[in-house]
Amino acid sequence: MDNALKLPADFETYPEARKAGFLRMKALKDSGAKVVGMFCSFVPYELIYAAGALPVGLCAFTDEPIPAAEANLPRNLCPLIKASYGFALTDTCPYFYFSDLVVGETTCDGKKKMFELLNEIKETHVMQLPHSRDGAALEFWKGQVIAFKEKLEQKFSVTITEEDIRKAIKQKNRERRVMKDFLELGKLDPAPLSGYEMGTRIDAGMFSFDLDERCDIIEKRTAEVKAEWEATKKGTPSTRPRLLVTGCPNAGVREKIIRAVEEMGADIVAFDTCNGIREKVELVDENNPDVYEALAIKYLNINCSVMSPNQSRMDYIRQMVEEYNIDGVIEIVLQSCHTYDVEAYYVKKLVVEELDKAYLNIETDYSQSDKGQLSTRLAAFLETIDR
Repeated sequence: MDNALKLPADFETYPEARKAGFLRMKALKDSGAKVVGMFCSFVPYELIYAAGALPVGLCAFTDEPIPAAEANLPRNLCPLIKASYGFALTDTCPYFYFSDLVVGETTCDGKKKMFELLNEIKETHVMQLPHSRDGAALEFWKGQVIAFKEKLEQKFSVTITEEDIRKAIKQKNRERRVMKDFLELGKLDPAPLSGYEMGTRIDAGMFSFDLDERCDIIEKRTAEVKAEWEATKKGTPSTRPRLLVTGCPNAGVREKIIRAVEEMGADIVAFDTCNGIREKVELVDENNPDVYEALAIKYLNINCSVMSPNQSRMDYIRQMVEEYNIDGVIEIVLQSCHTYDVEAYYVKKLVVEELDKAYLNIETDYSQSDKGQLSTRLAAFLETIDR
């Protein structure tokens, strides 16, 4: 079996894409662009676009600035939170430097307290996210959506009209469809491309600030992959285990988990993650006469473990296991991410007891100290799967 990871000749790694984005962002700022830095998929992109600004994902996925962050933050805190703050504290993230405003969201206690410290470095607007989906929660969240709109208007001295928002909704919905179509290439059997490439392209797309250009690039790659699969792979049986990755955002551990397990002979074909298909499943209702309610409904329905209860995530994992013909599930939990760590109980129960599939829970951080141990565990996990 050839386990070498096959990537296209023009493939751009995540660090390469992030670095190239720095230069594009500087050119945009030099031309007068307004920039809003963000960390999470709960923030309504549409309002930022409607304000005539650019949303940019802030640096949060390496361990480089964590020692500096630990001067003010506890060591037993999620690495994503520490890295986010560390980059700001050390002024080593150009995207944070170029941001006119940072927007956060209360997806966990660690984040909401970190945002207080972040606000001392740069103005940080925090959206108070409810942790349920009942009528009262939706009404509260709609109020937070409107408050964010008003903050953008005040910050950038603009008036955001409903027409502006509807135009942005259509643009962002197009992107969701395009990215979802790309990620759903994983339903093809045998797998048409690596999960490493899929995840990298989705994350790296944040550094292409022209939304239409980003869509065009992914649409082109989707068509290329489909054509190649039809010509060379369709009807060819594969014994490589088909895996679903779920849990926390995985950009910071992509090399030591996702790339590693694929080089061992598996195919990661599906991502139930914040930086995977989770935010792209549901579109904003373009026909809802109340644009703020439409945005509130869509974003509140994201299947993050912060929601309690979160049965919709279990339902979607069940659906994905069937539609992607999954043999095993790897759950990635970043250290001290309590909501995902607790919810892993339900994921394991679903995968093992109901679906009778292999399951592996990995708790990790951004360091390389556990790389050898992880390789051993991943290899043992694959041995339990007979395809």
